[in-house]
This record gives sequence, structure tokens and C-alpha cells, in this order.
Amino acid sequence: MFPLADSRRFLWLLVPLLGCFLPCLADLKVLVRLEDGQVTEENLQADSDKDFITLEFRKTDGTFVTYLADFKQDVKIFRVLILGELERGQSQFQALCFITRLQSNEIIPSESMAKLRQKNPHAVRQAEEMRGTDTLQMDVAINFTKGVQLTPHIHNICAEAKEAIYTRQEDVRLWLERGIDGSMFEVLPQPSSLPSLHPCKLCHRDWKPCICSYHLSLEWIPCSLKYCKNRDSSGKTTSYRCGIRSCQKAFNFQFYVTQKQLCLWDEET
Repeated sequence: MFPLADSRRFLWLLVPLLGCFLPCLADLKVLVRLEDGQVTEENLQADSDKDFITLEFRKTDGTFVTYLADFKQDVKIFRVLILGELERGQSQFQALCFITRLQSNEIIPSESMAKLRQKNPHAVRQAEEMRGTDTLQMDVAINFTKGVQLTPHIHNICAEAKEAIYTRQEDVRLWLERGIDGSMFEVLPQPSSLPSLHPCKLCHRDWKPCICSYHLSLEWIPCSLKYCKNRDSSGKTTSYRCGIRSCQKAFNFQFYVTQKQLCLWDEET
């Protein structure tokens, strides 16, 4: 076994390899400031042929975050690879996947993203619009094997999180209306039906089931296109694309875990 310090250094090398599931695409690297004030690098990639975008970055604590927008299926995936607390009996890293519907105004089209460039790559970017925090009740588990019906990207991104892929009942209802096989979904226990189920931060036993909470913030997303106006030689006003608008968006995912040991970050301070 690696000593703790060596194991963490090993994970810094391993995590980027787990994240590199895409073919070699032209990408855009942007410096952004995280919630804790530290600066990190976002890596944005777009495939206009397959019509999807990925955004990846590493948080200060070593957590590796992947966001994928699949425009063909109107689905988005959040994957987080969290370094484990080996001294408390956790594995070297813990993987989580959250899958929900992709809304039309969340991120610019893949074709526009593929053309995006920046004039000053050393500038630390700050979002122009703060879109607040959404609390999402991820109360349904998704079967990894069958999940390809939702998006083919699930097998690449969520391979390390086979037993921890979550979605919402409201999303499931929409997918069922579209003919998706309902056997891939399993409704998870909730406090409304199981009063003894409490938030993990209030649970004092590591092996007891609870409702876990995970906070994730995307600090810089190209969320919409900017249009400028011009007059041609005849005096007619025309519009043309002249840049992008950037947004910040945060999410608070709440989901069932079979034991608090799987949610050690959500402890009362």
C-alpha cells in the first residue's frame, strides 16, 4: 500500500487520466477563480459533429469535475471524482454521476463553442451573470448498463460511478413519455417514506444510511451568444454574432447513500 501522502500524489496523476475519455479535439483552456478564491484552469471541448460539449476542471481539494452537455439527447451529466479519506477507511477516490435534462439556455451550441477563442489566455475570467444555486433532489438511481439509452456518453463518463448514478423523478417521467425503458430506474428511499432517514451531516454513525448533499459550482460557462447591430450601406440594420455571455451556476445535489461513510464531506462543522 502507498503511504497517505504518496497515494494522494498518485491520485493527482490518475484522475486526469480517468477524465481523458475524449478523442483529441481542439480545446479552449480558461483560467477561472473558484469559490474559495483559488484559480484553476477549465478545459472546454466541443464536438460539433456529435453535438456535445465538455467542461472539466480540478478543485482545490483535488476533486476532478466533468460537465457534459449532450445536445442530441437534451441531457447533461455531472461527474465528480473525489479523493478518498484513506485514514477513515475510504477507497482512493469516490465517483458520483448526476444526470438531468439539458435546458436550452444553459450553454452555447457546440458549433459556436468549437469556434470560441480568447485574446488573453493569461487573464482570470469572471462570469458576467450569476445564476444562483439550484437544489436538486436526485431521488432515482440509474442502471449503468441500460443508461446508454439516455446518452451514449454515460459509459465513458460514469464508468467509475456504476453504483452511484443519480437522476430526478421529474426527469424520469419525461423520459418515460419519450419511450425510454423504465427498468433502468430505481426510486431510492426518501425521508417522506422513511422518517428515520436524516441528512448525513446530522448522522453520527458512519455505517447508517442517510441523505447526502454535494455542492458543485461551475464558475465560468459560455451560456449565451451576444449579438451586435450594424447598418449596411443602404442604412438597413442587421444583427451579427459578436461574442459570448458567461454565467456562473451552482448546484446542490441531494441523494440517498447506504452509509454515511460514502458522504464524509457532508459533515457538520
